[in-house]
Amino acid sequence: MDRQQEHILQTIQEKDVRYIRLWFTDVIGTLKSVAIAPAELEEAFDEGIGFDGSSIEGLARVVEADMLAYPDASTFQILPGQSSASQVARLFCDISTRDGEPARSDPRSVLRRALARASDMGFTFYTHPEIEFYLFHPTSDPYEEFRPIDRAGYFDHSARSAGLDFRREAVATLEAMNIPVEFSHHEAGPGQNEIDLRFTDALSMADSIMAFRTVIQELALSQGSFASFMPKPLIDHPGSGMHTHMSLFEGDRNVFFDPSGTYFLSTTARRFMAGLLEHANAISAITNQHVNSYKRLWAGDEAPSYICWGHNNRSALVRVPALRAGKARAARIEYRAIDSAANPYLAFAVLLNAGLDGIERELELPDEAIEDVTSLTRNERRALGIGSLPGNLDQALVAMQESELVAQTLGEEAFSYFIRNKESEWTAYRNQVTPFERDRFLPVV
Repeated sequence: MDRQQEHILQTIQEKDVRYIRLWFTDVIGTLKSVAIAPAELEEAFDEGIGFDGSSIEGLARVVEADMLAYPDASTFQILPGQSSASQVARLFCDISTRDGEPARSDPRSVLRRALARASDMGFTFYTHPEIEFYLFHPTSDPYEEFRPIDRAGYFDHSARSAGLDFRREAVATLEAMNIPVEFSHHEAGPGQNEIDLRFTDALSMADSIMAFRTVIQELALSQGSFASFMPKPLIDHPGSGMHTHMSLFEGDRNVFFDPSGTYFLSTTARRFMAGLLEHANAISAITNQHVNSYKRLWAGDEAPSYICWGHNNRSALVRVPALRAGKARAARIEYRAIDSAANPYLAFAVLLNAGLDGIERELELPDEAIEDVTSLTRNERRALGIGSLPGNLDQALVAMQESELVAQTLGEEAFSYFIRNKESEWTAYRNQVTPFERDRFLPVV
């Protein structure tokens, strides 16, 4: 047992922690949890906690069901908001087989492999997400229209907005869990909010995103509302994205920064961006994994539909935020397609490997998109060499199935399961007869 684990056991005793929650996710990104008594944690560190992996979506086949969850001591956190008589702590877990090998379909393991590849190239991968979500009044009737908790708009500061108090309490809870918040504000949709997490390494950030979703949903329930990370919950209002800022560091040096480069971007950054554009279609099923995701992408409202990049161009898939001279650590690029319902481990893994592929192959970045590309005609975009993202999940899955990069990133097991799961989702969706179709066609056909 190492010093960090010993310190955790001592802290649990001193703080009188009564429950330990061990967290991990399935391939789709659903948080899983098992609770153990504090007395069991030392053995869990040494030997893991056994469970039936075949019962977890995509984690293992029935013939290799026995798996082990090993708590990652670096993720220990006492959860705020608990009474002193029932203190609860949590740790994220890495999943392994009974032979001690990392489970290749464990999303955390998928991201670790991508990060190891970056490390072999001398890089550390940092991310900074802008997470959007909606708050609704609760309803027990599935046919009742969802009602947002307020009618505020972008950056509105309204004393009558329930979101104002909600964000304040959410930020306080996240900070208490050592999840630093950079910004929070009301977004453009009614009841829509955004909270931006301060940049850190990608694995820690993926863990934080999973904790973030749990905090937001539990806090909403405690206040008599419910929170949704659905990409496009309302027809006439913006969807919820998770615009993700990215950078690569060598030690303390941001390799995306070049004081003499266009927009202060280095050649490495430009090649990374070229890799993202090259693989944008192939990774879309991962960054936008639901049938509903494509209604956000193709509904406008600053969601990107076309494969291009631009400086401060919010219609571009990849945006280069404005940077002041001397702010080398802040040099970054922003990927705007990813939505708030993505599995962050898989999404960060494919984004990283797409960018690294651009660096390794020395891909050339195409010309910058200066105009609002959504206002151009199809022929104008074609003349500029600007392609489009998939129009639906089925198209995204076709592109993913043809991608060696995505297959290698996810590994055979996770790749195959993800395809099967999403094909099933598409088939179920395709078979639906919607209210729109009945309203449009029943009276006239």
